[in-house]
Amino acid sequence: MKIVKTVLLTAAITALPLTVSANQTINGAGSTFAHPIISSWAESYHKESGLKLNYQAIGSGGGIRQIEGKTVDFGASDAPLDPARLEAQNLVQFPIIIGAIVPVINVPGIDSGELKLTGQLLGDIYLGKIKTWNDAQIQELNPGVSLPPLPIIVVHRSDGSGTTFNFTHYLGLTNDAWTSEVGVNTDVAWPRQATTIGGKGNAGVANFVTRTRGAIGYVEFAYAKQNDMTHTLLSNQEGNFVEPNLNSFSKAAANADWVNTPTLDILLNDQPGAESWPMTAATFVLMHEDQQSAEKAKAILDFFKWSFAPQGAEHAIDLDYIPMPTEVVEIIESVWTERFQANGESLYN
Repeated sequence: MKIVKTVLLTAAITALPLTVSANQTINGAGSTFAHPIISSWAESYHKESGLKLNYQAIGSGGGIRQIEGKTVDFGASDAPLDPARLEAQNLVQFPIIIGAIVPVINVPGIDSGELKLTGQLLGDIYLGKIKTWNDAQIQELNPGVSLPPLPIIVVHRSDGSGTTFNFTHYLGLTNDAWTSEVGVNTDVAWPRQATTIGGKGNAGVANFVTRTRGAIGYVEFAYAKQNDMTHTLLSNQEGNFVEPNLNSFSKAAANADWVNTPTLDILLNDQPGAESWPMTAATFVLMHEDQQSAEKAKAILDFFKWSFAPQGAEHAIDLDYIPMPTEVVEIIESVWTERFQANGESLYN
Protein backbone atom coordinates (compact mmCIF):
# COMPACT_ATOMS: atom_id res chain seq x y z
CA MET A 1 0.00 0.00 0.00
CA LYS A 2 2.86 2.41 0.77
CA ILE A 3 4.27 1.89 -2.74
CA VAL A 4 0.95 2.69 -4.39
CA LYS A 5 0.48 5.72 -2.16
CA THR A 6 3.92 7.11 -2.99
CA VAL A 7 3.36 6.70 -6.74
CA LEU A 8 -0.03 8.42 -6.63
CA LEU A 9 1.21 11.33 -4.56
CA THR A 10 4.14 11.78 -6.93
CA ALA A 11 1.61 12.02 -9.77
CA ALA A 12 -0.17 14.97 -8.17
CA ILE A 13 0.82 18.50 -9.16
CA THR A 14 2.94 20.72 -6.95
CA ALA A 15 1.05 22.89 -4.50
CA LEU A 16 0.65 26.50 -5.59
CA PRO A 17 0.24 29.61 -3.43
CA LEU A 18 -3.22 30.22 -2.06
CA THR A 19 -4.86 33.37 -3.41
CA VAL A 20 -8.37 33.10 -1.98
CA SER A 21 -10.05 35.62 0.24
CA ALA A 22 -10.81 34.45 3.75
CA ASN A 23 -14.23 36.09 3.40
CA GLN A 24 -15.26 33.96 0.42
CA THR A 25 -17.93 31.26 0.70
CA ILE A 26 -18.35 28.73 -2.09
CA ASN A 27 -21.58 26.80 -2.52
CA GLY A 28 -21.65 23.47 -4.36
CA ALA A 29 -24.12 20.61 -4.71
CA GLY A 30 -24.50 17.23 -6.33
CA SER A 31 -22.72 13.88 -6.20
CA THR A 32 -23.04 11.84 -3.01
CA PHE A 33 -20.31 9.62 -4.50
CA ALA A 34 -17.78 12.44 -3.98
CA HIS A 35 -19.27 13.83 -0.75
CA PRO A 36 -16.73 12.23 1.65
CA ILE A 37 -13.70 13.59 -0.20
CA ILE A 38 -15.14 17.06 -0.94
CA SER A 39 -16.05 17.40 2.76
CA SER A 40 -12.55 16.34 3.79
CA TRP A 41 -10.94 18.78 1.36
CA ALA A 42 -13.23 21.61 2.47
CA GLU A 43 -12.41 21.16 6.16
CA SER A 44 -8.66 21.06 5.62
CA TYR A 45 -8.64 23.88 3.07
CA HIS A 46 -10.66 26.11 5.40
CA LYS A 47 -7.96 25.72 8.05
CA GLU A 48 -5.27 26.72 5.57
CA SER A 49 -7.01 29.53 3.69
CA GLY A 50 -10.07 30.62 5.66
CA LEU A 51 -12.32 29.90 2.67
CA LYS A 52 -15.66 28.29 3.51
CA LEU A 53 -17.15 25.69 1.21
CA ASN A 54 -20.71 24.47 1.69
CA TYR A 55 -21.50 21.29 -0.22
CA GLN A 56 -24.93 19.64 -0.42
CA ALA A 57 -24.85 15.93 -1.24
CA ILE A 58 -28.17 15.83 -3.12
CA GLY A 59 -27.21 13.49 -5.95
CA SER A 60 -25.78 14.20 -9.39
CA GLY A 61 -29.18 14.99 -10.89
CA GLY A 62 -29.81 17.63 -8.25
CA GLY A 63 -26.35 19.10 -8.71
CA ILE A 64 -26.89 19.44 -12.47
CA ARG A 65 -30.26 21.13 -11.94
CA GLN A 66 -28.84 23.58 -9.41
CA ILE A 67 -25.86 24.65 -11.53
CA GLU A 68 -28.10 25.02 -14.58
CA GLY A 69 -30.44 27.12 -12.43
CA LYS A 70 -27.46 29.17 -11.16
CA THR A 71 -28.34 28.55 -7.51
CA VAL A 72 -24.85 27.18 -6.68
CA ASP A 73 -21.30 28.10 -7.67
CA PHE A 74 -20.54 24.60 -8.93
CA GLY A 75 -22.33 21.34 -9.47
CA ALA A 76 -20.83 17.86 -9.18
CA SER A 77 -21.94 14.88 -11.23
CA ASP A 78 -20.70 11.33 -11.66
CA ALA A 79 -22.41 11.25 -15.06
CA PRO A 80 -20.64 13.60 -17.49
CA LEU A 81 -22.89 15.83 -19.57
CA ASP A 82 -22.79 15.50 -23.35
CA PRO A 83 -21.19 18.36 -25.37
CA ALA A 84 -24.54 19.61 -26.71
CA ARG A 85 -25.99 20.13 -23.22
CA LEU A 86 -22.78 21.75 -22.00
CA GLU A 87 -22.89 24.21 -24.89
CA ALA A 88 -26.59 24.92 -24.45
CA GLN A 89 -26.08 25.73 -20.76
CA ASN A 90 -22.73 27.52 -21.24
CA LEU A 91 -21.04 25.06 -18.87
CA VAL A 92 -17.47 23.86 -18.49
CA GLN A 93 -16.89 20.32 -17.17
CA PHE A 94 -13.78 18.76 -15.64
CA PRO A 95 -13.06 15.67 -13.47
CA ILE A 96 -11.85 16.10 -9.89
CA ILE A 97 -11.54 12.61 -8.38
CA ILE A 98 -11.73 8.93 -9.23
CA GLY A 99 -13.54 6.40 -7.07
CA ALA A 100 -15.23 3.05 -7.37
CA ILE A 101 -18.66 1.49 -7.05
CA VAL A 102 -18.94 -1.84 -5.25
CA PRO A 103 -21.72 -4.42 -4.85
CA VAL A 104 -22.57 -4.78 -1.15
CA ILE A 105 -24.65 -7.58 0.37
CA ASN A 106 -26.34 -8.65 3.59
CA VAL A 107 -26.32 -12.44 3.42
CA PRO A 108 -25.91 -14.38 6.70
CA GLY A 109 -22.70 -16.38 6.79
CA ILE A 110 -21.04 -14.58 3.86
CA ASP A 111 -18.03 -12.36 4.55
CA SER A 112 -16.39 -9.69 2.41
CA GLY A 113 -14.52 -11.10 -0.57
CA GLU A 114 -16.06 -14.56 -0.19
CA LEU A 115 -18.77 -14.31 -2.88
CA LYS A 116 -17.92 -14.00 -6.58
CA LEU A 117 -20.17 -12.20 -9.05
CA THR A 118 -19.93 -11.39 -12.75
CA GLY A 119 -21.52 -8.45 -14.53
CA GLN A 120 -23.88 -10.91 -16.20
CA LEU A 121 -25.06 -12.32 -12.86
CA LEU A 122 -25.31 -8.89 -11.25
CA GLY A 123 -27.46 -7.72 -14.15
CA ASP A 124 -29.69 -10.80 -13.91
CA ILE A 125 -30.16 -10.19 -10.18
CA TYR A 126 -31.27 -6.61 -10.81
CA LEU A 127 -33.48 -7.77 -13.69
CA GLY A 128 -35.24 -10.14 -11.28
CA LYS A 129 -34.16 -13.23 -13.20
CA ILE A 130 -32.21 -14.54 -10.19
CA LYS A 131 -34.38 -14.32 -7.09
CA THR A 132 -32.65 -16.36 -4.33
CA TRP A 133 -29.11 -16.48 -3.03
CA ASN A 134 -28.83 -20.24 -3.51
CA ASP A 135 -29.76 -20.00 -7.20
CA ALA A 136 -27.89 -22.59 -9.27
CA GLN A 137 -26.01 -19.93 -11.28
CA ILE A 138 -24.61 -18.28 -8.15
CA GLN A 139 -23.76 -21.66 -6.65
CA GLU A 140 -21.96 -22.77 -9.81
CA LEU A 141 -19.72 -19.71 -9.63
CA ASN A 142 -19.12 -20.18 -5.88
CA PRO A 143 -18.44 -23.87 -5.14
CA GLY A 144 -17.86 -24.49 -1.46
CA VAL A 145 -19.68 -21.34 -0.34
CA SER A 146 -22.75 -22.05 1.81
CA LEU A 147 -25.53 -19.99 0.22
CA PRO A 148 -28.85 -19.74 2.09
CA PRO A 149 -32.27 -20.15 0.38
CA LEU A 150 -32.93 -16.49 1.11
CA PRO A 151 -34.89 -14.17 -1.21
CA ILE A 152 -32.75 -11.46 -2.86
CA ILE A 153 -33.86 -7.91 -2.04
CA VAL A 154 -32.52 -5.46 -4.62
CA VAL A 155 -31.62 -2.00 -3.27
CA HIS A 156 -31.15 0.89 -5.71
CA ARG A 157 -31.00 4.67 -5.69
CA SER A 158 -34.34 6.46 -5.53
CA ASP A 159 -32.90 9.81 -6.66
CA GLY A 160 -31.27 10.91 -9.90
CA SER A 161 -27.76 9.63 -9.43
CA GLY A 162 -24.42 9.54 -11.21
CA THR A 163 -23.69 6.39 -9.23
CA THR A 164 -26.75 4.83 -10.87
CA PHE A 165 -25.60 6.08 -14.26
CA ASN A 166 -22.22 4.37 -13.86
CA PHE A 167 -23.77 1.22 -12.36
CA THR A 168 -26.29 0.85 -15.19
CA HIS A 169 -23.59 1.69 -17.74
CA TYR A 170 -21.48 -1.17 -16.37
CA LEU A 171 -24.46 -3.56 -16.50
CA GLY A 172 -25.10 -2.46 -20.08
CA LEU A 173 -21.52 -3.39 -20.98
CA THR A 174 -21.70 -6.84 -19.37
CA ASN A 175 -25.34 -7.96 -19.67
CA ASP A 176 -26.98 -7.70 -23.10
CA ALA A 177 -30.51 -7.93 -21.71
CA TRP A 178 -29.91 -4.92 -19.47
CA THR A 179 -29.49 -2.52 -22.38
CA SER A 180 -32.64 -3.64 -24.16
CA GLU A 181 -34.86 -4.04 -21.07
CA VAL A 182 -33.72 -1.20 -18.77
CA GLY A 183 -31.05 1.02 -20.32
CA VAL A 184 -28.48 3.45 -18.96
CA ASN A 185 -29.35 6.66 -17.12
CA THR A 186 -29.11 8.55 -13.85
CA ASP A 187 -32.60 7.24 -13.03
CA VAL A 188 -34.21 4.18 -14.61
CA ALA A 189 -37.44 2.20 -14.37
CA TRP A 190 -36.24 -0.67 -12.19
CA PRO A 191 -37.57 -4.09 -13.28
CA ARG A 192 -40.76 -5.11 -11.48
CA GLN A 193 -39.71 -8.76 -11.53
CA ALA A 194 -37.22 -8.00 -8.73
CA THR A 195 -38.14 -7.24 -5.11
CA THR A 196 -36.75 -3.74 -4.76
CA ILE A 197 -36.15 -0.95 -2.25
CA GLY A 198 -35.11 2.59 -3.19
CA GLY A 199 -32.71 4.56 -0.99
CA LYS A 200 -31.78 8.23 -1.29
CA GLY A 201 -28.09 8.82 -1.86
CA ASN A 202 -25.24 6.40 -1.30
CA ALA A 203 -25.95 6.70 2.42
CA GLY A 204 -29.58 5.64 1.92
CA VAL A 205 -28.62 2.56 -0.10
CA ALA A 206 -25.97 1.64 2.47
CA ASN A 207 -28.50 2.00 5.28
CA PHE A 208 -31.11 -0.21 3.61
CA VAL A 209 -28.60 -2.95 2.74
CA THR A 210 -27.26 -2.95 6.30
CA ARG A 211 -30.77 -3.31 7.77
CA THR A 212 -32.26 -5.81 5.27
CA ARG A 213 -31.46 -9.55 5.32
CA GLY A 214 -30.87 -10.84 1.82
CA ALA A 215 -30.22 -7.38 0.38
CA ILE A 216 -27.81 -6.39 -2.36
CA GLY A 217 -26.98 -2.81 -3.36
CA TYR A 218 -24.35 -0.63 -5.04
CA VAL A 219 -22.48 2.16 -3.27
CA GLU A 220 -19.32 4.22 -3.54
CA PHE A 221 -16.51 2.29 -1.85
CA ALA A 222 -15.97 4.88 0.90
CA TYR A 223 -19.54 4.30 2.12
CA ALA A 224 -19.01 0.52 2.13
CA LYS A 225 -15.81 0.89 4.10
CA GLN A 226 -17.14 3.45 6.57
CA ASN A 227 -20.18 1.28 7.30
CA ASP A 228 -18.17 -1.96 7.48
CA MET A 229 -20.33 -3.49 4.76
CA THR A 230 -19.82 -6.87 3.10
CA HIS A 231 -18.60 -6.48 -0.47
CA THR A 232 -18.34 -9.07 -3.22
CA LEU A 233 -15.58 -9.89 -5.65
CA LEU A 234 -16.30 -8.94 -9.26
CA SER A 235 -14.93 -10.29 -12.52
CA ASN A 236 -13.15 -7.80 -14.77
CA GLN A 237 -12.64 -7.59 -18.52
CA GLU A 238 -9.83 -10.15 -18.32
CA GLY A 239 -12.08 -12.64 -16.48
CA ASN A 240 -10.23 -12.26 -13.17
CA PHE A 241 -12.12 -11.91 -9.89
CA VAL A 242 -10.68 -8.88 -8.09
CA GLU A 243 -11.05 -7.18 -4.72
CA PRO A 244 -12.14 -3.55 -4.52
CA ASN A 245 -9.11 -1.72 -3.15
CA LEU A 246 -6.76 1.15 -3.91
CA ASN A 247 -4.58 -0.98 -6.17
CA SER A 248 -7.42 -2.28 -8.37
CA PHE A 249 -8.98 1.21 -8.62
CA SER A 250 -5.65 2.77 -9.61
CA LYS A 251 -5.07 0.08 -12.25
CA ALA A 252 -8.41 0.91 -13.88
CA ALA A 253 -7.71 4.66 -13.77
CA ALA A 254 -4.22 4.21 -15.22
CA ASN A 255 -5.48 2.10 -18.13
CA ALA A 256 -8.04 4.71 -19.25
CA ASP A 257 -7.14 6.73 -22.35
CA TRP A 258 -7.24 10.20 -20.78
CA VAL A 259 -4.73 11.83 -23.09
CA ASN A 260 -6.70 11.02 -26.24
CA THR A 261 -9.98 12.15 -24.68
CA PRO A 262 -9.52 15.96 -24.56
CA THR A 263 -13.12 16.55 -23.48
CA LEU A 264 -12.33 14.48 -20.35
CA ASP A 265 -15.83 12.97 -20.29
CA ILE A 266 -14.37 9.49 -20.09
CA LEU A 267 -16.24 6.58 -18.50
CA LEU A 268 -13.98 4.25 -16.54
CA ASN A 269 -16.13 1.11 -16.42
CA ASP A 270 -14.69 -2.22 -17.60
CA GLN A 271 -11.18 -0.93 -18.33
CA PRO A 272 -8.57 -3.47 -19.51
CA GLY A 273 -5.95 -4.91 -17.19
CA ALA A 274 -5.59 -8.09 -15.15
CA GLU A 275 -5.95 -6.23 -11.84
CA SER A 276 -8.47 -3.50 -12.83
CA TRP A 277 -11.64 -3.05 -10.77
CA PRO A 278 -14.50 -3.06 -13.34
CA MET A 279 -16.78 -0.40 -11.79
CA THR A 280 -14.57 2.66 -11.53
CA ALA A 281 -15.89 6.20 -12.03
CA ALA A 282 -14.89 9.86 -11.98
CA THR A 283 -16.77 12.81 -10.51
CA PHE A 284 -17.05 15.90 -12.73
CA VAL A 285 -17.42 19.51 -11.64
CA LEU A 286 -19.70 21.80 -13.67
CA MET A 287 -19.22 25.58 -13.73
CA HIS A 288 -20.51 28.35 -15.97
CA GLU A 289 -18.02 29.52 -18.56
CA ASP A 290 -18.90 33.19 -18.01
CA GLN A 291 -18.46 34.03 -14.35
CA GLN A 292 -20.07 37.04 -12.68
CA SER A 293 -17.41 37.32 -9.97
CA ALA A 294 -13.79 36.85 -10.99
CA GLU A 295 -12.75 36.72 -7.33
CA LYS A 296 -15.18 33.93 -6.42
CA ALA A 297 -14.43 31.94 -9.57
CA LYS A 298 -10.69 32.13 -8.87
CA ALA A 299 -11.39 30.98 -5.30
CA ILE A 300 -13.19 27.90 -6.64
CA LEU A 301 -10.36 27.06 -9.04
CA ASP A 302 -7.77 27.62 -6.32
CA PHE A 303 -9.66 25.14 -4.15
CA PHE A 304 -9.61 22.45 -6.83
CA LYS A 305 -5.97 23.27 -7.69
CA TRP A 306 -5.18 22.57 -4.03
CA SER A 307 -7.20 19.33 -4.18
CA PHE A 308 -5.02 18.10 -7.08
CA ALA A 309 -1.80 18.93 -5.19
CA PRO A 310 -0.08 16.49 -2.76
CA GLN A 311 -2.05 17.55 0.32
CA GLY A 312 -5.35 17.05 -1.47
CA ALA A 313 -4.15 13.75 -2.94
CA GLU A 314 -3.29 12.57 0.57
CA HIS A 315 -6.87 13.12 1.66
CA ALA A 316 -8.12 11.25 -1.40
CA ILE A 317 -5.98 8.19 -0.78
CA ASP A 318 -6.91 8.10 2.91
CA LEU A 319 -10.56 7.83 1.84
CA ASP A 320 -9.83 5.21 -0.87
CA TYR A 321 -10.21 7.52 -3.85
CA ILE A 322 -7.68 7.91 -6.66
CA PRO A 323 -6.19 11.40 -7.27
CA MET A 324 -6.30 12.74 -10.80
CA PRO A 325 -3.16 11.74 -12.78
CA THR A 326 -0.64 14.47 -13.61
CA GLU A 327 -1.34 14.41 -17.34
CA VAL A 328 -5.06 14.85 -16.69
CA VAL A 329 -4.47 17.78 -14.32
CA GLU A 330 -2.43 19.46 -17.05
CA ILE A 331 -5.34 19.09 -19.48
CA ILE A 332 -7.78 20.40 -16.86
CA GLU A 333 -5.69 23.51 -16.25
CA SER A 334 -5.45 24.15 -20.00
CA VAL A 335 -9.27 23.98 -20.15
CA TRP A 336 -9.47 26.50 -17.32
CA THR A 337 -7.15 28.86 -19.20
CA GLU A 338 -9.03 28.55 -22.48
CA ARG A 339 -12.61 28.63 -21.27
CA PHE A 340 -13.25 30.59 -18.08
CA GLN A 341 -13.76 34.32 -18.24
CA ALA A 342 -15.31 37.17 -16.28
CA ASN A 343 -16.40 40.48 -17.82
CA GLY A 344 -14.95 39.36 -21.15
CA GLU A 345 -11.45 38.73 -19.78
CA SER A 346 -9.65 35.45 -19.24
CA LEU A 347 -10.09 34.30 -15.67
CA TYR A 348 -7.25 31.86 -15.25
CA ASN A 349 -3.71 32.09 -16.58
